[in-house]
Amino acid sequence: MKKTIIIFCLSILSATGVLFIQQNLQEKQTKMEALIAENRILVAENKHLKATTTYDVELINTGEDYKHWAYVEEIAEQMVKDSDERFKKTWAIYLVNEATQYEIDPFLIYELLKVETGHTFDPDLIGPETRYGHAYGMSQFMKNTAPWIADMADLPYSDELLFDPYYSMKLAIVYLDFLHHKYDDWDQALTAYNRGMTGMENYMKNNGTAKSQYAQTIQTKAKNHHTVAVAES
Repeated sequence: MKKTIIIFCLSILSATGVLFIQQNLQEKQTKMEALIAENRILVAENKHLKATTTYDVELINTGEDYKHWAYVEEIAEQMVKDSDERFKKTWAIYLVNEATQYEIDPFLIYELLKVETGHTFDPDLIGPETRYGHAYGMSQFMKNTAPWIADMADLPYSDELLFDPYYSMKLAIVYLDFLHHKYDDWDQALTAYNRGMTGMENYMKNNGTAKSQYAQTIQTKAKNHHTVAVAES
């Protein structure tokens, strides 16, 4: 009798143990599936952020698409050559494609990045310390400015992302687009990018114009690129 009871109890314990293990495995599987789903979302968002850096067969299905990507390729090559290959081809393709979506001359953004990085195009650049802090990345954004621009661009924000070249370029394009729509003037927009909006307004009060050396250098060199392109075609 006692032996039967012991066997019965062991059976119950065994069944309970199996059930516990099954539940534990099921919980782990559920968590794993959730993590996989979250990772897929992050990957999709990252791909959306970085866009495409190669020709997409589905995109090039009309004459207009072909002309667009041929234009992107041509301008990207010119940027890479001008930078002595410091500005990577994938960066250039992304920049040209994104800038054209905002109807901004890609060379304005390119020359802005050149000035901001001292011609290095270093995505890990940390600017000199100022009373407002350091500026970070290829587009040299400060941590008090970058979060609200990221929000305006409908992008997530973290300090580390400022060192991502694609993220940095996207913020530069969105911010410059915002400034140009605000002032409807490239001198004011570029000087505000460099000095801040209050700094640009103070510059105008003191000089009677927003035509700073920063703004004029970027615009002049951007125009020169188009002159070179016409001469070589």
